[in-house]
Amino acid sequence: MGEEQWFQVSNRSNQVAVLKAANEYTAKFGLVLSDEETSLLLNERRDVLKKEQRVEFGEGILPKLIFAFCDSPYIHQDNYVETLGRLQEIFYFYKNESLDEYTDDELVDAMKELFDGPCQGSLDYLEDTGLQRLAKRARYGLCMDEEEEEEEEDEF
Repeated sequence: MGEEQWFQVSNRSNQVAVLKAANEYTAKFGLVLSDEETSLLLNERRDVLKKEQRVEFGEGILPKLIFAFCDSPYIHQDNYVETLGRLQEIFYFYKNESLDEYTDDELVDAMKELFDGPCQGSLDYLEDTGLQRLAKRARYGLCMDEEEEEEEEDEF
Protein backbone atom coordinates (compact mmCIF):
# COMPACT_ATOMS: atom_id res chain seq x y z
CA MET A 1 0.00 0.00 0.00
CA GLY A 2 1.42 3.37 -1.01
CA GLU A 3 1.86 6.23 1.43
CA GLU A 4 -1.08 8.21 -0.03
CA GLN A 5 -3.42 5.22 0.20
CA TRP A 6 -2.31 4.53 3.78
CA PHE A 7 -3.07 8.14 4.72
CA GLN A 8 -6.55 7.93 3.16
CA VAL A 9 -7.35 4.67 4.96
CA SER A 10 -5.99 6.02 8.25
CA ASN A 11 -7.91 9.30 7.87
CA ARG A 12 -11.15 7.45 7.06
CA SER A 13 -10.67 5.22 10.10
CA ASN A 14 -10.32 8.29 12.29
CA GLN A 15 -13.44 9.85 10.75
CA VAL A 16 -15.44 6.66 11.35
CA ALA A 17 -14.25 6.54 14.96
CA VAL A 18 -15.29 10.16 15.57
CA LEU A 19 -18.75 9.61 14.08
CA LYS A 20 -19.27 6.38 16.00
CA ALA A 21 -18.22 8.12 19.24
CA ALA A 22 -20.86 10.79 18.57
CA ASN A 23 -23.49 8.05 18.86
CA GLU A 24 -22.91 7.98 22.62
CA TYR A 25 -24.16 11.57 22.84
CA THR A 26 -26.85 11.51 20.14
CA ALA A 27 -28.44 8.32 21.50
CA LYS A 28 -29.98 10.58 24.20
CA PHE A 29 -32.02 12.10 21.38
CA GLY A 30 -32.88 8.75 19.79
CA LEU A 31 -30.36 9.22 16.97
CA VAL A 32 -27.69 6.63 16.14
CA LEU A 33 -25.65 6.00 13.01
CA SER A 34 -24.98 2.42 11.94
CA ASP A 35 -21.67 1.44 10.38
CA GLU A 36 -23.32 1.42 6.96
CA GLU A 37 -24.84 4.88 7.49
CA THR A 38 -21.51 6.25 8.70
CA SER A 39 -19.80 4.94 5.59
CA LEU A 40 -22.54 6.40 3.38
CA LEU A 41 -22.15 9.86 4.95
CA LEU A 42 -18.37 9.78 4.55
CA ASN A 43 -18.76 8.81 0.90
CA GLU A 44 -21.23 11.67 0.43
CA ARG A 45 -18.71 14.01 2.10
CA ARG A 46 -16.05 12.98 -0.40
CA ASP A 47 -18.46 13.48 -3.31
CA VAL A 48 -19.71 16.91 -2.20
CA LEU A 49 -16.16 18.13 -1.53
CA LYS A 50 -15.29 17.12 -5.07
CA LYS A 51 -18.45 18.74 -6.47
CA GLU A 52 -17.86 22.01 -4.58
CA GLN A 53 -14.12 21.89 -5.35
CA ARG A 54 -13.15 22.06 -1.70
CA VAL A 55 -10.32 20.44 0.22
CA GLU A 56 -10.69 19.62 3.87
CA PHE A 57 -8.40 18.07 6.42
CA GLY A 58 -9.29 16.39 9.66
CA GLU A 59 -12.69 15.11 10.66
CA GLY A 60 -14.67 17.53 8.52
CA ILE A 61 -17.90 19.33 9.30
CA LEU A 62 -20.06 16.28 9.94
CA PRO A 63 -19.34 15.96 13.69
CA LYS A 64 -20.20 19.65 14.18
CA LEU A 65 -23.44 19.19 12.27
CA ILE A 66 -24.29 16.10 14.31
CA PHE A 67 -23.78 17.84 17.65
CA ALA A 68 -25.51 21.05 16.54
CA PHE A 69 -28.59 19.42 15.04
CA CYS A 70 -29.15 16.29 17.16
CA ASP A 71 -31.58 18.11 19.48
CA SER A 72 -33.69 19.54 16.67
CA PRO A 73 -37.38 18.74 16.99
CA TYR A 74 -37.42 18.14 13.22
CA ILE A 75 -34.85 15.33 13.13
CA HIS A 76 -35.82 11.76 13.96
CA GLN A 77 -34.08 8.43 13.44
CA ASP A 78 -36.04 7.80 10.23
CA ASN A 79 -34.77 11.03 8.58
CA TYR A 80 -31.43 11.38 10.43
CA VAL A 81 -29.03 10.10 7.77
CA GLU A 82 -30.77 11.85 4.88
CA THR A 83 -30.91 15.10 6.86
CA LEU A 84 -27.22 14.93 7.79
CA GLY A 85 -26.31 14.27 4.17
CA ARG A 86 -28.29 17.28 2.97
CA LEU A 87 -26.99 19.52 5.77
CA GLN A 88 -23.44 18.57 4.84
CA GLU A 89 -24.13 19.39 1.18
CA ILE A 90 -25.82 22.70 2.07
CA PHE A 91 -22.96 23.63 4.38
CA TYR A 92 -20.26 23.20 1.72
CA PHE A 93 -22.35 24.96 -0.92
CA TYR A 94 -22.84 28.00 1.32
CA LYS A 95 -19.20 28.04 2.40
CA ASN A 96 -18.48 28.70 -1.27
CA GLU A 97 -21.43 31.07 -1.77
CA SER A 98 -20.39 33.17 1.21
CA LEU A 99 -16.80 33.28 -0.05
CA ASP A 100 -15.62 31.62 3.20
CA GLU A 101 -16.42 34.85 5.06
CA TYR A 102 -18.06 32.90 7.89
CA THR A 103 -16.29 30.46 10.14
CA ASP A 104 -17.56 26.89 10.19
CA ASP A 105 -19.13 27.51 13.60
CA GLU A 106 -20.86 30.70 12.45
CA LEU A 107 -22.34 28.98 9.42
CA VAL A 108 -23.44 25.90 11.40
CA ASP A 109 -25.04 28.14 14.05
CA ALA A 110 -26.89 30.14 11.37
CA MET A 111 -28.06 26.94 9.69
CA LYS A 112 -29.35 25.53 12.97
CA GLU A 113 -31.14 28.73 13.93
CA LEU A 114 -32.86 28.93 10.54
CA PHE A 115 -33.63 25.20 10.38
CA ASP A 116 -35.32 25.12 13.79
CA GLY A 117 -36.84 28.59 13.33
CA PRO A 118 -38.30 30.00 10.12
CA CYS A 119 -37.53 26.89 8.03
CA GLN A 120 -39.38 24.63 10.50
CA GLY A 121 -37.22 21.68 9.51
CA SER A 122 -37.47 22.19 5.75
CA LEU A 123 -34.12 21.52 4.10
CA ASP A 124 -35.40 22.93 0.82
CA TYR A 125 -36.37 26.22 2.44
CA LEU A 126 -33.05 26.34 4.28
CA GLU A 127 -31.13 25.78 1.08
CA ASP A 128 -33.19 27.90 -1.30
CA THR A 129 -34.23 30.82 0.88
CA GLY A 130 -32.95 30.70 4.42
CA LEU A 131 -29.25 31.02 3.70
CA GLN A 132 -29.48 33.33 0.67
CA ARG A 133 -29.36 36.48 2.83
CA LEU A 134 -26.32 35.21 4.67
CA ALA A 135 -24.48 34.56 1.42
CA LYS A 136 -25.61 37.91 0.00
CA ARG A 137 -24.27 39.75 3.04
CA ALA A 138 -20.92 38.01 2.67
CA ARG A 139 -20.69 38.60 -1.07
CA TYR A 140 -21.72 42.23 -1.08
CA GLY A 141 -20.46 43.26 2.32
CA LEU A 142 -23.87 44.35 3.54
CA CYS A 143 -24.51 44.57 7.21
CA MET A 144 -28.00 43.64 8.36
CA ASP A 145 -29.24 47.26 8.59
CA GLU A 146 -28.11 48.09 5.04
CA GLU A 147 -29.77 44.95 3.69
CA GLU A 148 -33.04 45.73 5.44
CA GLU A 149 -32.98 49.32 4.10
CA GLU A 150 -32.29 47.98 0.60
CA GLU A 151 -35.29 45.60 0.87
CA GLU A 152 -37.55 48.40 2.09
CA GLU A 153 -36.54 50.53 -0.90
CA ASP A 154 -37.33 47.62 -3.23
CA GLU A 155 -40.85 47.39 -1.82
CA PHE A 156 -41.79 50.90 -3.03
